[in-house]
Amino acid sequence: MKVKANNAFTSMLKNNIGIIFVLLIMCVILSITSPVFLTTDNLISVLRQVSNNVFLALGMTLIMILGGIDLSVGAIVAVSGTLTVGFIVNNGISIPVAIALGVLIGVLLGFFNGIIIAQFKLPAFIVTLATMNIAQGIAYIYSGGRSARITNDTYTLIGTGKLFGFLPLPVLYMIILIIIFMVLLNKTRFGTNIYAIGGNREAARLSGVPSKKVEIAVYTISGLLAALAGVVLSARMYSGQPSVGSGYEMDAIAACVLGGVSMAGGRGRISGTIFGVLIIGIVSNGLNLMGVSSFWQLLVKGLIILIAVLIDAQKGKKLPFSFKLAK
Repeated sequence: MKVKANNAFTSMLKNNIGIIFVLLIMCVILSITSPVFLTTDNLISVLRQVSNNVFLALGMTLIMILGGIDLSVGAIVAVSGTLTVGFIVNNGISIPVAIALGVLIGVLLGFFNGIIIAQFKLPAFIVTLATMNIAQGIAYIYSGGRSARITNDTYTLIGTGKLFGFLPLPVLYMIILIIIFMVLLNKTRFGTNIYAIGGNREAARLSGVPSKKVEIAVYTISGLLAALAGVVLSARMYSGQPSVGSGYEMDAIAACVLGGVSMAGGRGRISGTIFGVLIIGIVSNGLNLMGVSSFWQLLVKGLIILIAVLIDAQKGKKLPFSFKLAK
C-alpha cells in the first residue's frame, strides 16, 4: 500500500510539474512583495476562498473531460443559496428541508442540462447558457431582486464554523470532495467511461459505453456541486443573494484549463484542476494584498484564461468555437 501511495504521489508531481513550478514562483514573489502572504491566517483564508471554486471546478472537470462545458454553475450557486435562505427566513421551512430543497433545484437544473444535451444532441454551450438565464430568473423572481439576511447560527455555522477551532468547515468539505472525485474519476468504471466518451464518442458507443446516461449523470453532478456551493456560500455570507455567482463559471473553467484539462475533451486530472484553482485563488489574494483594484483583477483573470486556452491549443487539440460540445 505504501509503495502504491508513493507511486501515486510521484505520478501526481510528474504530471503537474509545470503548474507546481508556476505556483511556487508565485508564492515566492508574493511572499517578497507582501509579508502577510505566508502567514497562517492568510493561507487559511486563501483555502477558504478557493473552496467555493473547487466545488464548481470538480464538476467542470468531469464535464470538460467529457467534451462539454457548463455555463450555468454560477447561476445555480445563486438560485440555490437564495432559495435556501428564503425558504428558512420567509417561508418558515426547517433548515434541513430548506437545504434539501435548495440542493434539489440545483440537481434538477443539472439534470435538465444533461437531458437536453444528451437526448437532443444540442451544443452544451447554448443549453447551459439558457439554463444560466433560467436559474438567474428563478432567483430574481423569488427574491424580488432583494437579498435575504439570515442570522440562524445553526445555518450560518455551515459556512463559518471551524473544525477544532482551526480548520474552516468549507475547507473540510473541499478536502472530502477532492478525495471522492479523485477516486470517482480514477478508480471507477464511471470515470473510465467519461475519458472514453471524451476521447472518442463514437468508439465509446461502439464499445458499449452508455454515453447518454454518463452525460446526464455528469451534468447532474455538476448541478449538485454548484447547489452545495450555493448553500455553503450563503451560510458564509449570512444571506441569500440572487446577484452572486456572476463569473464563477469562468473561474472554474480557467482553473480546469490551467490544470491541464483539455477543452476538446478526453484529457484532464483532478489534481491538475486543484492546482489551477490554487493559482486563481493566489492571484486574487495577492492582488488584494497589493491593493490592486478589482477592475484590474478582472483584466488579469481574463489574460490568465486566454493564456491557458492558447497553451491548450498548442497541445495539438482542435478547439472550434463550439468546444467540441456535440457531435
